[in-house]
Amino acid sequence: MEPVRSDDLLVTSERAEQLKKASLTYKSITLTKRQLCDLELLLNGGFSPLKTFMGKQDYETVLQDLRLSDGRLWPIPITLDVSADFARSLEHGETVALRDPEGFMPAVLTVEEQWNPDKQREAELVYGTRSTGHPGVRYLNEEVKSTYISGKLEGIQLPLHFDFETLWDTPAEMRRLFDKMGWRRVLAFHSSNPMHRMHREMILTVAKEKEAHILLHPAVGVTKPGDLQYYARVHCYKAIQAHFPHDFAALSLLPLAMRMAGPREALWHALINQNYGCTHFIVGPDHASPPYQPSASTLAGKGRLISDSSAPVSYTH
Repeated sequence: MEPVRSDDLLVTSERAEQLKKASLTYKSITLTKRQLCDLELLLNGGFSPLKTFMGKQDYETVLQDLRLSDGRLWPIPITLDVSADFARSLEHGETVALRDPEGFMPAVLTVEEQWNPDKQREAELVYGTRSTGHPGVRYLNEEVKSTYISGKLEGIQLPLHFDFETLWDTPAEMRRLFDKMGWRRVLAFHSSNPMHRMHREMILTVAKEKEAHILLHPAVGVTKPGDLQYYARVHCYKAIQAHFPHDFAALSLLPLAMRMAGPREALWHALINQNYGCTHFIVGPDHASPPYQPSASTLAGKGRLISDSSAPVSYTH
């Protein structure tokens, strides 16, 4: 699967200037952190083969069959939600500005479609439950607005990052690095937690088995409730990278908003890392599952997971 290049969605400098001037009259959507993460991975090709937020047909087939309407594998719906009042104010073919919380405009969307999703059905199919005890379901019910919109996406610039500037790579940049280093096989390790010595030993064992180099690719967008703040985690990753063999492991930050969708999300993470040039991907126990939730067994000093666990395994793309 050939990834979408960022140049496919980023317009020319002349077109960008036109859009910036025209945007003075556009309606604006201030993106949430999740929406901003999704937008960045659309624009940089991390969500290849997607080129915009999903329309209804793709949304429905992804929910039901884990595939886009053209049959290509994709397990998680990537949608742009707006309020019902805002949706009613839009006309077909109208262009809206997509802005970050500071007012910068990384992209515009020309509206071609809008619909009201069945959130209970989405929760059941994506998360395997309708219980608001699941943080993904709770976010869907309480934070996601009532109407989804889609249309042509035009990128003006990738969202800016002002910390760890050298660690934010696009898929095209990572692939060029792997080519330059001569890394033919690359094992991706995706995490939203600090790394420990056990992780290092496990990653090295799998990498040697697969004759692969290593990409440490932590999610630093929206992660699980209770996760350590990403600034501290990145310092942890940088420290442990020094304990891998020289020129054996790379570190790059992934601006991903996790959904905590369990097995669906594990597959999603593998596809994203494939777009970044990785050939292998480690899936650990309870990969991308929600945090432990209290239950009746809590009285016995135990908790439960909402979704099933899986044994550690290395997948080859």
